[in-house]
Amino acid sequence: MVGVDGSPLSGRAVGYAFEEAAVRRAPLVAVHARADVPEGPRDPLAVGLAGWREKYPDVAVHPVTVREKPRPALLDHSATARLLVVGSRGLGGFRGLLLGSTSQALMHHARCPVMIVRPTGKETP
Repeated sequence: MVGVDGSPLSGRAVGYAFEEAAVRRAPLVAVHARADVPEGPRDPLAVGLAGWREKYPDVAVHPVTVREKPRPALLDHSATARLLVVGSRGLGGFRGLLLGSTSQALMHHARCPVMIVRPTGKETP
């Protein structure tokens, strides 16, 4: 499973998630959760998955869009996942040293292993 928010860092997380799904020969559930914004003309989930499906044609992708805050949505979906991949911008506390609050919650409360993709310095939030 991968959390998708449309950011460049999320794009890197999607890449890692596709690679893991391909290696494990597992389907990939891509979750976009956002409680405060209605769907617009450019769906962040479709944009976030663009190109990856062609690169990994053998990975079955199940896109899920929910109107809910990301933390509870991803925690709920972690119950049926073998791995959860998310990006972390580390916007809390000492930027670059700490994980963001959502990543912290997922790391401690997800019901599956969690892979957290950190910034390389090339992404823009």
